[in-house]
Amino acid sequence: MTFNPSKALIALVGLVCITILLSVGKLETSEGVPILTMIIGYSIGNGMAALTNKEVQPIIRKKDSK
Repeated sequence: MTFNPSKALIALVGLVCITILLSVGKLETSEGVPILTMIIGYSIGNGMAALTNKEVQPIIRKKDSK
């Protein structure tokens, strides 16, 4: 099993930033909760895929050439 620290750092920074914006009132709950859910779901999904030796999708990847 491999651990991708850059992917984990991106998810952690996103979670912290959205949580701070929600706590200071700069982001409405109806806007912030779906973003938090998406980040958490993505992290859990990739973690489960890695545990079962399935392909894990990168957060950032090169654009496919046409």
